[in-house]
Amino acid sequence: MDQQEKLLSYNGELLIFQLSKLKSTQGGGTKVMKLHVRRMSFDSCTKQFIETSTGSFSDCEDGVEMIHCSCGSDFRTGILHPCVLLKKKMKKNTKYTLLLLHNSNKFELVLHFKLDYELKEPIKLLSGPTVLWSHAKSLFHISPQTCTVLCAPVQLCSIKWAGEIKGEGAVVLGTRAACLTDRGNGQSVPKSDAFIWGTECFAYAVEKQEALTRTTFVPHAYGVVVSCVHVCEVDAVRSKFRTSVVVVTCKSQVIIFQDGLPKDVHQLPYENPCSVQVAAVEGNSQLVVVTFASGDVCALWKHNLQNNISYEDDSHSTQELQKNHFLTIKGLEARLQAGFASVRELQQHLRLKEKVLVESCGALIDLVQDQKHSLPSAEKAGLVSLWDEPLDNDTSTPSIDKEQLVQEVWYCVVEDNLVVGVKLMDTYDLLLSDVRLSLVMGRKGPLAFLAKCRCSVVSLKKAALAECASHWQLEPLLKRIKLDCHNGKECNGEASQVKVDRTKTFTAVTQLSPFLALREVGCVVLLHATKRSCRDDERLQKSKRMTLLCGKILLSLAEISAGKGSIDLKDYKYTGSVKDLVALCAVSHKVSLQIISSDYTLIHIKTWLQEQMECAAIKEYPNTFISCNSGNLNGTVFKWNLKTPFEGTLTVFYRHQTILFQCLHNLTGSLPPACKIKPLRVGSKKVLAEQLALTLEKEMVTLRQASSAALSQLENHLSLIYEESKEASSVSAVQQFREQFQREQKQCMLGMNRTVGGALYRRLILNVFESQLNSDTIAWQCSLLGKLL
Repeated sequence: MDQQEKLLSYNGELLIFQLSKLKSTQGGGTKVMKLHVRRMSFDSCTKQFIETSTGSFSDCEDGVEMIHCSCGSDFRTGILHPCVLLKKKMKKNTKYTLLLLHNSNKFELVLHFKLDYELKEPIKLLSGPTVLWSHAKSLFHISPQTCTVLCAPVQLCSIKWAGEIKGEGAVVLGTRAACLTDRGNGQSVPKSDAFIWGTECFAYAVEKQEALTRTTFVPHAYGVVVSCVHVCEVDAVRSKFRTSVVVVTCKSQVIIFQDGLPKDVHQLPYENPCSVQVAAVEGNSQLVVVTFASGDVCALWKHNLQNNISYEDDSHSTQELQKNHFLTIKGLEARLQAGFASVRELQQHLRLKEKVLVESCGALIDLVQDQKHSLPSAEKAGLVSLWDEPLDNDTSTPSIDKEQLVQEVWYCVVEDNLVVGVKLMDTYDLLLSDVRLSLVMGRKGPLAFLAKCRCSVVSLKKAALAECASHWQLEPLLKRIKLDCHNGKECNGEASQVKVDRTKTFTAVTQLSPFLALREVGCVVLLHATKRSCRDDERLQKSKRMTLLCGKILLSLAEISAGKGSIDLKDYKYTGSVKDLVALCAVSHKVSLQIISSDYTLIHIKTWLQEQMECAAIKEYPNTFISCNSGNLNGTVFKWNLKTPFEGTLTVFYRHQTILFQCLHNLTGSLPPACKIKPLRVGSKKVLAEQLALTLEKEMVTLRQASSAALSQLENHLSLIYEESKEASSVSAVQQFREQFQREQKQCMLGMNRTVGGALYRRLILNVFESQLNSDTIAWQCSLLGKLL
C-alpha cells in the first residue's frame, strides 16, 4: 500500500515508475516519498525484460500521489520525453507537479500549479508539455510557456482524444451538448442528428481557439456511447480533412470510421473498455489493442476486424474446409519428403567431406614424418579425379639431413603463449627472409591440424663481433660494406677479418589455451625455406623450396601446470638463458626509437637502463638489456645501438602499450631537453634511402665483378694469340712494323667480338639481375613513399 506503480512505453523501452514511501534518515518517525524509474529492454533470446538503467527523484513531499504519466515534447528542444504528473492534497487546495525525465535518468521539475478541485481522468499531455483536462463542462490547459491555467472559450462534457494535427497544432476531440441556438431571423432550427441525440462530437484547436468544422471525426449519433478514441490519420485535401478514426464504445464494440462514416465493426469479448491504441507490426500491418478495466487485453487486425467468413451454407463450408485441409496436408507431405531427401544428401556429402579430411590429415602426417602414403583412387571413393594422368602413390619427399642445418629445437610457455624456437647453424645458402615455421598439432591418431601462429626471427650480435666493431668507423657506411653475404669473403677474394657471427633463432608463437583441453598434445615442427645450391663446375646458383622436419614436441597439461618450461613474468629474474631472451622478444611488440642529441653525448643511456630501469646486461650480447623490475616493466627487453656519441637507436620489446608509455615517460625525463626522439619504422624515408644506397652499391660491385671476369678471360685468350704471333715474327724492321700493325688490327677485331663461356655468362647475368631487381624494388618503395608524403 506504500508504493504506486505505472508503466510507460518510450523509444523501444519499457519505463516503470514507482512512487515509494520511505522512512526519513533524520529520525523522528517521519516518512518521505521517493520516485524511482527503471528502464527495461526486451531480450529476444531469453524472452525477458532486462533492466538497463535506473534513476530517482527525492524531492517529493509526503502524501504525494502519481496520477498520470505519458510522453510530451519539450518546447525548448522539441525532443519527446516521458512526463509524470504528481498531486498532493492540501487543506484548501490541491498542488500538482509535472516532472520531465531526461535520457540521463534525471528528473526536471518543469511545471507546478494549484487547483481548488482534483483532476480526474481523462488527462491528456501534449507538446510543451501541455496538460489538458475538463472540469464543469469546460476545457482547461496549462504549459511551462504560460505558467497559468487557461480556460478555453468552449463548452465540453468530456475529452475523448487529444493530439497534434499538422497545420492546426494541439487539437482536442470531445463531446458536448447540442447547440440549438436561434439563427436570429425568426426561422426555427432544422432537425438534425445533434437535435435528435442531444449531443454532438466536435474537434477544437486549442492554440487557434476555434472549432474545426471542415470535417467529421465521429458522427453525432455515437457521442453518447463513445468510451475512447484513437485518431489514426488526418490529411488536408482541398480545405477539407480526410480522417481515419478507431472508436471503442461502452457497448464493447470496435468501430472504424473513414471520413465520418462507419467502415468496420467488431464485438469485443470483454466489458468496460478503458483505452485503445494502434500498434504497427511487420510490414504495413496494424493491430488495434484494447485494454479493459478487468486487466484483459484484446488485439484485432485493423485492416479487417471480422476476416468476413460467411456461415450461410454450413455443409458447403464444411466440405470446402475439408478439401482445403486435404490439399494442405498433401502439400506438406510433399515438402516433408523433399526435405528428408535434402537432409540425406547433405549427410552423405558431410560423410564424404569428413573422409577426405581424414585422408588428407593422414597424408600430411606421413609427409611430415617422411613416410610413404598411398592414396586411394578417386573412383573407389566416389569422386572425380581432376588429373588427366594417374598420380604416383609415392608421395614421400626426398629426405633432407636436418643435422646439416638445425642446431636445436626448444619450446617454452610465456603466459598464454607457446613459443617454439628453432636455432639454425651458420649457413650462407639459405634465404633468411623466406624462412617460416609451421606447427602441426593434435593427439595420437589420424586427426591433426595446423596451428595458427606468427613467425619471426631473432638475430642477436655476439660479443666477438661487438668488440671488433667497437671503435668508431669514421668512413661512410656504404664503403665499409664489402662483404659477400654468400661466401663470407671480400671482393678481392681474401678472407674477411670481421666474421659474420650471428645467432639466428626462428620462432613460432601460438595460443596455448585451445590445446590444453586435450591434456596431451603432440606438436610437429616444420621449417619452410628457400635454399640456394651452387654447382662447383659452373658456379651457377639455383633456388629451390625445402620443407624440413625439425623435431617433435610433447605438451602435457600436468607438466605445464607444474611450471615446466614456463616463464613467470610476475616474479621473473633473468638467469642468463638465451632461450628466455628469445622467447620474450618473440611474444612482445617491437619499436625502434632514434635518439639524436646535439649538445650532449648519449653515453649515459646504459646507466639509465641499468639503474632507473633496473635492467641486467647480457654477457654474450652486451648491447641487449632485460628488465628485472618487480612491476610492469618486468621482462621488457632493450637493445641500445650507439652509432655516434650523439646518435643512437633504442629498440624496445614490450608486451602492451602501458609498458611502452612508462618506458617513454622515464626516458624523456632522463634525456636533456634538446634531445630528439623519433620512431623508426620499416619503410621510413631514411631507412629506405639507406637500403637503396646499399643495393645500388652492391649492383655496381656486381657489374664490376662481371666486367672484370669477362675481361680477364678475354685478355688471357688474346695474350696467348699475341705470344704465338710474336714468336713467328720476322727480324726485319719493316716486316716487324707490318706484322705489328696486323696484330693490332686483329686484336681490335677480336675486342669488338668479345665472347665468354656459357656457364660464366649465366652466372654473371643471374647476379646482375638479382641486384637490379632489389634496387628497382626499393626505388619503387621510395617513389611510393614520396607520393604519400
